[in-house]
Amino acid sequence: MSSEVRVPNLPESVADATVATWHKRLGDPVKREENLVDLETDKVILEVPAPADGILSEILAEVGDLVQSDGLLARIAADTAARTNETAVPSPSETAARASTASAPQERPDTTAPDTAEPQVAPAARRLIKELNLDARAIAGTGREGRIHKADVMAYLDQREAETPHQEPDAAQPSMAQSPSLTGEAGRPEQRVTMTRLRARIAERLVQAQQNAVMLTTFNEVDLAAVMALRSRYKEAFETTHGVRLGLMSFFVKAAIEALQRFPVLNASVDGDDIIYHGYYDIGIAVSSPRGLVVPILRNCDQLSMADIEQGIVGFGEKARDGTLSYEELTGGTFSITNGGVFGSLLSTPILNPPQSAILGMHKIQERPVVIKGEIKIAPMMYLALTYDHRIIDGREAVQFLGTIKDTLEDPARLLLRI
Repeated sequence: MSSEVRVPNLPESVADATVATWHKRLGDPVKREENLVDLETDKVILEVPAPADGILSEILAEVGDLVQSDGLLARIAADTAARTNETAVPSPSETAARASTASAPQERPDTTAPDTAEPQVAPAARRLIKELNLDARAIAGTGREGRIHKADVMAYLDQREAETPHQEPDAAQPSMAQSPSLTGEAGRPEQRVTMTRLRARIAERLVQAQQNAVMLTTFNEVDLAAVMALRSRYKEAFETTHGVRLGLMSFFVKAAIEALQRFPVLNASVDGDDIIYHGYYDIGIAVSSPRGLVVPILRNCDQLSMADIEQGIVGFGEKARDGTLSYEELTGGTFSITNGGVFGSLLSTPILNPPQSAILGMHKIQERPVVIKGEIKIAPMMYLALTYDHRIIDGREAVQFLGTIKDTLEDPARLLLRI
């Protein structure tokens, strides 16, 4: 008797998935709920667990194949051979060997043996560990309950390389010059790599934004001295109370909500000839992941405290690294915020995230001389960029919206007083 491994039900917005990685080979034993295969969609990576114990007897979808909801991926045969061996009559030689073992003095078990339990490993880290033939138990995980992220694997590799600086490169890891997929003239190599589903989806949505909206960007700058002073004064108490660091993003989310409430058209979207004004504030926070940029959604941000916002963002970051963001966390949204400053960007023009009509771009904080009340002072300044859909948002509204964010951040007491 065999069990079928099928593609889990995909949301209506996802037509199909691509088989990314098989974690077992034909003939390998598998255990119930053990991850067998990763499926990549244009939004997330799905782990498909084994439905039963047994032997992987048949693989019906190879790496790179497109599969749809409830499609058959593999079959697992019942491990009858193992059960037969357990009940088989031992041979005379086996009987003698067992008798010899029984008569020999028994050693006490070593109670100091190392723990061989398999650690929890994120999908991206698991693939890297498998490719490099590493022992996951040797890698220290920094995630919750010791979960190993891709960054932990890279840190382990860096440490190992530092400890053995003269070690020759691993022959199992081909260099660029050895890669069989390279083309081009000698000394001028080229390599063709198929886009991941997420990267292809990002490209599709960027083209869609360019073609279906009239994008315009307006700029301003904000003095973050007051916000930074507030963070410095309360960061320890905030972290002690709420168990999360007080970051900049919660200030920007709260300031954005204040501005969106004053200028609701920036929280709206276009549907054909209609404008849909949303009476809620679901803010998309751009997060970098090993697979590319994703924008998970913080729901009902007007009802969240700053601690709730910071905890939500931390959770999104961990899930993005693990590749465990759900479809629900990546769909919807009425407004987005992206922070290129974490990568050192001083100024940029963000692109809309359809069907949203506006996106706020944060950038690097840089100390610059500015004139404040007639005096030249050094202040921590950040350029802000607001890209908006000019079909429904006028320049006046966009400029005033960005001015509201600037005023709120330069005097954070406005958030409490709602002025």
